[in-house]
Amino acid sequence: MYYTNVLQFLEERAQQYPDRIAFADPNASITFGELASRAQLIGLQLAKNVPPGAPVAFYMEKCVPAVCAMFGAVYAGGFYSFIDVRQPAARAQKALSVLEPAVLITDNANQEKIPELAFEGKVLHIEDLMALNEIRMEAADALLLNEISTETTETTLQDEIRTSDTLPAPLKEIRTKVTDTAPLYVNFTSGSTGTPKGVAVSHRSVIEFISHFAPLFGIDASDVIANQAPFDFDVSVKDIYSGLFTGARVQLIPREYFSAPTVLMDYLCDQHVTTLIWAVSAMCFVSIMNGLQYRVPEHVRLVMFSGEVMPVKQLKIWQQYLPDTTYVNLYGPTEITCNCTYYILPKDREFTNTEVIPAGIPFPNEKVFLLDENDRLVPSDDTDTEGEICVGGTCLALGYYRNPEKTAEAFVINPLCDGWPEIIYRTGDIGRYDTDGNLLYVSRKDFQIKHLGHRIELGEIEAGAMAADGVSRACCLYDSAKKRLLLFFTGTIDKKELSEQMRASLPPFMVPNKITQLEEMPLNKNGKIDRNALRQL
Repeated sequence: MYYTNVLQFLEERAQQYPDRIAFADPNASITFGELASRAQLIGLQLAKNVPPGAPVAFYMEKCVPAVCAMFGAVYAGGFYSFIDVRQPAARAQKALSVLEPAVLITDNANQEKIPELAFEGKVLHIEDLMALNEIRMEAADALLLNEISTETTETTLQDEIRTSDTLPAPLKEIRTKVTDTAPLYVNFTSGSTGTPKGVAVSHRSVIEFISHFAPLFGIDASDVIANQAPFDFDVSVKDIYSGLFTGARVQLIPREYFSAPTVLMDYLCDQHVTTLIWAVSAMCFVSIMNGLQYRVPEHVRLVMFSGEVMPVKQLKIWQQYLPDTTYVNLYGPTEITCNCTYYILPKDREFTNTEVIPAGIPFPNEKVFLLDENDRLVPSDDTDTEGEICVGGTCLALGYYRNPEKTAEAFVINPLCDGWPEIIYRTGDIGRYDTDGNLLYVSRKDFQIKHLGHRIELGEIEAGAMAADGVSRACCLYDSAKKRLLLFFTGTIDKKELSEQMRASLPPFMVPNKITQLEEMPLNKNGKIDRNALRQL
């Protein structure tokens, strides 16, 4: 079947597995059949207030009701965007000012924060949207449900939707007007000007990526995917749509579980989780906090990680307790729809603590290549030359929402193609190739500095610190004003001993001028090391 809308994934699974659980959290679960009907009911409500192609913002934590409303927004012809409820209100305001959403959906738990957002549009509550059986025509003005008559109950409409080969007429009409290049979601990432950039990703990009991603790693209807990432972070896209594409169950993990290792491990074990598609920091939390020593989730067969360079010593702890599990390193920024390369770790090879796990090879139908300083192609058999990682293909995001200037800076014409205007994304990441033709991530382009006359990659200093016994995490910054290298680390080693070990493995000009030991590394909302917080220190 040729897909043009991600909702076709849901509708197929609702027909194929109507009574199988699609999504679950600690408080609720929903089957594929129920999810389709719930989402369509919400779509009918939202359609009168969501113009075609308009955003619907969510200000709430991930949960089963949020999934229903999220797809309801898509049924209404719009797209969704989750705003992190834990960020400062001022930053949330900036994201909303970029979106200008038709509707803001929240829940009772976050209702009291809404005035701080200074949002002047329509606010709907998820609790009201889910209570469809209580809706009557007299509530139409408030909840926009003009399509359901006073005699129609939720149950009868659910039955009609589940047994019908066609959508309800209003939604069918909307579907005919939505192309596969329409936006599906907008995820916000940091912006250099202080205003978040909203990365807009289309139906086509997600359909294309997931259609390769799930089969490539053998994800199927028997799997239970443990969703770690919040819905405003694109790692969650792999969980959500792999579940819809295959019929796998997506088990949502509350954010607070990642500060309670025993609760988290009990949850993974009790839910018989088979698949983890997590950020590196989430995996490091488990290994550093001795979660696997407490209880091993023995059903896990597949572990995939991304977002940062995986410290080999932390990965080894996972491999020690789950030796038969398949481990996959994923690479790629938000702007290219989740990931563009992958590397399946060989079970017969053990990486040393000083090695970097390869980013690997491109996913099918994705073009990944390196451009040197003069925009010349770096051949894949050249293991010495570094270059900026560039990506092309259907995977590319549409650009930055309502930000044509930043879009034009990052989504550019491929300098290697003079026959037509081929758009590529310049990631700002520096990479090179290994002897097997795998892509190796080296550092960020803006983490490449010149210090004492030498060009230095801060990632190399971090790797030198991580190689020392007693270091669990490390991050290096450069103070350009004072010309100093600043290293922050967590672990048990004494910072004087760490400095001595680094002097033994790094040239003098790469040894940090100041080393600071922290009890824990500050993390941003996506679970990555918060470099801005470290700069404030």
